[in-house]
Amino acid sequence: MSNDITMKNGNMYGGWRKPVNIWIDLPGSIHNDDVAGKIGMRGGTIPGTIHLNLFPPLLLKAFGQQWFEKGSISMYYTYATMHLEEVRAVIGTSEEGAKDEQVEAWVEMKDGKKVATGTVSVGDVKEPSYLQSQELKNAEPGDLKILAGLKVGDKLPSNDVLFKQDEPEKVLDTITDPLDWYKTDSPWGGPILYPAAMYHALMLTPKFPENKKLDAVGFFGATEIRLINGPIKVGVPYIAEGELICVGASPKTEYFWYDSYLEEKESGKRVAEMRKLTRLMKASSPLYQVG
Repeated sequence: MSNDITMKNGNMYGGWRKPVNIWIDLPGSIHNDDVAGKIGMRGGTIPGTIHLNLFPPLLLKAFGQQWFEKGSISMYYTYATMHLEEVRAVIGTSEEGAKDEQVEAWVEMKDGKKVATGTVSVGDVKEPSYLQSQELKNAEPGDLKILAGLKVGDKLPSNDVLFKQDEPEKVLDTITDPLDWYKTDSPWGGPILYPAAMYHALMLTPKFPENKKLDAVGFFGATEIRLINGPIKVGVPYIAEGELICVGASPKTEYFWYDSYLEEKESGKRVAEMRKLTRLMKASSPLYQVG
């Protein structure tokens, strides 16, 4: 585990890290330099969920292994970073080994820019998380072009989930703060998922009206992962289900929020939940092209 965690001004700071953009060659993706440049970005971006991998060493120090059983991380992404740009995770003051607590958390760059801002928690807390406290604003159906046809309450197609030990190796070799538990035995038996893999376990895709093609570049706006009866384990079959809770628009994007949950296929036990914001760039869509 990381040994460069420091305390300063009542906050806990992780060490500086250089996340790798392993999706930089993915065509049609905002992680690709050419695609990102065409829509006004500095270059191919690091997925926001990759920054979630910075937090476990701090969470273990603050909350202990209980975080992987009943903890949350709730982040709104505020600035897009690129390949190997240095970042670090920060969490607010916590009583070491706290059982029921929520504190502020963020990811920052060396120049002080906040890459993500939100909260982390453990146990049963009364106050809402950072994302749970956000107002969700729906657009009028007639104002939507890219997401026309989607509506609040739409069920998302379910997904069978099974992580095998060899599947996450490519990412495990590049994540900034690996724990032995991600590859070998953990206190819960076999290996467990790291935060970015937890996201993939809970990720779902809306079903668009027949014959509608989603022709726009998307990016992650926010992610909250909440472990209910964690951890999420390698080699265990799960099923993910969810529904849309908001479909809206901003001056530069159309967006949707959804809630999803993960249950053990055999027992039906709910293991984790997620709230997710996905944005789609208007500038990337033919539906918004003039002339």
